[in-house]
Amino acid sequence: MTTATLTFDARDFKAWLPKYGVYLAIVLLVLYNIFFTPYFLTWSNLRIQLIQVAPIVIVALGMALVIGTEGIDLSVGSVMALAAALIPLYLGYGVAAAILVSLLAGVAVGLINGVLVARVGLQPIVATLALFVGGRGLAVVISEGKLKDVRNPDLIQLGSGYLLGIPILVWIAAALVLVVAFLVRRTVFGRRLLAIGGNRPATELAGLPVKRVLITVYVICSVLASIAGLLSVARIQSSDASAVGLLIELSAITAVVVGGTPLTGGRVRVLGTVAGALLMQLVIATMIKHNLPPSTTEMAQAVIILIAVYVARERKTR
Repeated sequence: MTTATLTFDARDFKAWLPKYGVYLAIVLLVLYNIFFTPYFLTWSNLRIQLIQVAPIVIVALGMALVIGTEGIDLSVGSVMALAAALIPLYLGYGVAAAILVSLLAGVAVGLINGVLVARVGLQPIVATLALFVGGRGLAVVISEGKLKDVRNPDLIQLGSGYLLGIPILVWIAAALVLVVAFLVRRTVFGRRLLAIGGNRPATELAGLPVKRVLITVYVICSVLASIAGLLSVARIQSSDASAVGLLIELSAITAVVVGGTPLTGGRVRVLGTVAGALLMQLVIATMIKHNLPPSTTEMAQAVIILIAVYVARERKTR
């Protein structure tokens, strides 16, 4: 009887781990920092962590949608760079015009990625790799390879302002989390997205607009990356196309996978993605505060990714 109970508990824990393991890891890491990291619970530190993780959360939301269709988007960092390069060029026409142009650039990149994947039939990693390389190159050309200061007070307010004591940047990220969660759970589009990731041939046979949904998903992902790019410019008050969004695609994919969204598609865990981004930010912050070298941080991130992918694989094979 005892053996059966222990077996049941072990199986139950394995089923529980992919869904809620990230939250347990966050709790344990927070408890460690409370006891062993000086000034961890100060509002100044918490504010810094939220500000730093907000752009990653925004990009990871779009990445989660793409991964939900069994795809991937490597161009999000380049889209951020494009948005950052375009902002200074159009601020003379007003902050609204500059933001609109940056968002339209995201739409254009998303359309290219979506068409290459949905209509041309390229593998997502191949289709988005082209703009991963070329997009940042174009951004550097647009900016002439120069760092440009941004002094528009309205734009700076988005990155540095506060509402009810909380950074506006964080409010924007939270609003986008709610929008994406609603999109996935409460709309026909969300159900079709998950159906495509779960079994694309079946959805095509059922007559669902697979190509249109895929293109829309890549457009949404790129637009969210554009938003993250312009908010990054607003926060640092400068535009550097060679640095903005550099390697953020890896952070976004990590957040999605650690948060419980399988790379095989068919599911999107929005709250888990946010938790995954927070966990990775806490890991990095903890190691920095304890004076560990960057190489140790990178190795820790790699171990976390491997564990997350293994746990997801274990669940799928059962």
